[in-house]
Amino acid sequence: MVLFLLERLSPRPVDESWRCLTDWPRHADVVPLTRVTVLTPPPTREGTVFVARSGAGPLAFEDPMEVVTWQPPRDEGPGTCRLVKRGTFVTGWAEIEVRPAADGGSQVLWREELRVRWLPRAADRPLRWAARWMFGRALDGLLRRD
Repeated sequence: MVLFLLERLSPRPVDESWRCLTDWPRHADVVPLTRVTVLTPPPTREGTVFVARSGAGPLAFEDPMEVVTWQPPRDEGPGTCRLVKRGTFVTGWAEIEVRPAADGGSQVLWREELRVRWLPRAADRPLRWAARWMFGRALDGLLRRD
């Protein structure tokens, strides 16, 4: 199991950063070899379920997630979303927090606890490095795109 935190500053206002980060199918645009399918009708709320399918051919796996906390930003205040990973291969949770930054933009915090079945504890350090790199690139891409 690994736990990590990513932090980014964005010139976008809080509500725009929130929209960019919680448009689930959009994540497939910035994560190679990934497709995201939302299984519940919009809008996103507690109970929304989506599946990220990553990889190719027999090396692909599904990462089903459920939104368990959904508090969009209001009146330029912070927004928080918590996802629980419900897969058989990848489990854990992720929290996305978007709050106002001093310059009028937004501060994004992405916290994640990640477990990969059958991976020994000795692999935690490389998994943490790889997850921070991969999710950091995704976060940067999501905040950069319109």
